[in-house]
Amino acid sequence: MIMEDTIAAIATPPGEGGIGIIRISGENAKKILDTVFAPANSTIVENRKMSYGTIVDPFSQKVIDEVLSVYMKGPKTYTVEDVVEINCHGGMVPLRRTLELVLKHGARMAEPGEFTKRAFLNGRLDLSQAEAVIDVIKAKTDKTFDVALNQLEGIFSKKIKEIRKLLVDVLVNITVNIDYPDEDIEEITYDKLEQDLSLVRKAVAGLIKSADTGRILQEGLNVAIIGKPNVGKSSLMNNLLNEARAIVTEIPGTTRDTIEEHLSIKGIPVRLTDTAGIRETDDLIEKMGIEKSKESFNHADLVIFIMDSSRELSQEDLEIIEHLEQQKAIVVLNKIDLKQVVFCEQIAEMLPKAVIIETSMEKQQGIDLIEDKIVDMVYGGKVSQSDSVMVTNVRHKNLLMSAEKSVDDAIEMTKKKEALEFIEIDVNSSYEALGEIIGETVQDDIINEVFARFCLGK
Repeated sequence: MIMEDTIAAIATPPGEGGIGIIRISGENAKKILDTVFAPANSTIVENRKMSYGTIVDPFSQKVIDEVLSVYMKGPKTYTVEDVVEINCHGGMVPLRRTLELVLKHGARMAEPGEFTKRAFLNGRLDLSQAEAVIDVIKAKTDKTFDVALNQLEGIFSKKIKEIRKLLVDVLVNITVNIDYPDEDIEEITYDKLEQDLSLVRKAVAGLIKSADTGRILQEGLNVAIIGKPNVGKSSLMNNLLNEARAIVTEIPGTTRDTIEEHLSIKGIPVRLTDTAGIRETDDLIEKMGIEKSKESFNHADLVIFIMDSSRELSQEDLEIIEHLEQQKAIVVLNKIDLKQVVFCEQIAEMLPKAVIIETSMEKQQGIDLIEDKIVDMVYGGKVSQSDSVMVTNVRHKNLLMSAEKSVDDAIEMTKKKEALEFIEIDVNSSYEALGEIIGETVQDDIINEVFARFCLGK
């Protein structure tokens, strides 16, 4: 499916840099290059060879920029079409002038994601691989990048296709038994049908189980550090960041607003929020900061509650503990270098589900344990850090859940030995839902929505 028109866009981020690239794709890409590009030492631009020369306006003969350009003949290109890339100087003026000249001589401005959309429509990538292109670009950590790259290389797609193949086998057996009941064929049994569908359900459920971890790897883990004033919240943030980001003093209430920073903890992207100390106060500004602290607390994926283990539990501590019962939390008993009056056993009785760690921010003890526990709580024993197939896309998760429900319904009807025609409907629904993930059964509006999230030039 080759598009009739030729598209062009700036493929590099805006701003100043060493190089900026104009990308052109379509059947007229080579013709446009020959019109605007003057090679320095040859009159011929060879396929897949970089050529040095200038971009020249063919009407005024004005030199626009000194460039390197390459022509790549389809179908062995990113879009499966003829592709040209012009490497200009990395400023907005040379890029803009070169693009204007390209558009003037036969190309149109590409829509966001249109180059990757053409790669999908022309069969080079399936839809999940195309979506992985964005994830590769936006990856914040090595682990996030590795997961996105695996999806781009088709490992996730391969898993989906394997599951669909199991469903195809089930559908074939059902169809044969419905259409040719009197022929000499192996009759499908309800036990065999239930067994085959259970294999499908197990495979789909395994992918869904990875989705929460995948979402965190993709979007980042929201971690809120809470506690009373002067218990070590800002010190923990500084230790995790390895820099003095938050002001640390012995004066309670130094942090009056939330401080947010992004970091990577052993490959996990984390959005860390240091909150104002929660206490009773008449200070209007501090009150506003405390309200924002409570808001961060409610929206966090993980709460790190820091307590001063050298002081008896206060009313504020008890109120926070009460709210932590339903939250995924790490309780940090800080200042163990001083005389302790609060111990792990005491907190464990109040919060049996919480992880409790003893630390000394002053002596930097226990920081690594906090990092290890964050990693453990993200993966939760459900997903291995080395797993190559991980669901990171909300669209994929929703479709997997839809496929799982259809399979569950089919299994339930199989147990009741209902008519094969009814079972076939649910099996086919599951097959269609999985097909939407890789783009084999997806509608045009979904395709357009997916590629609308891309940047120009990709």
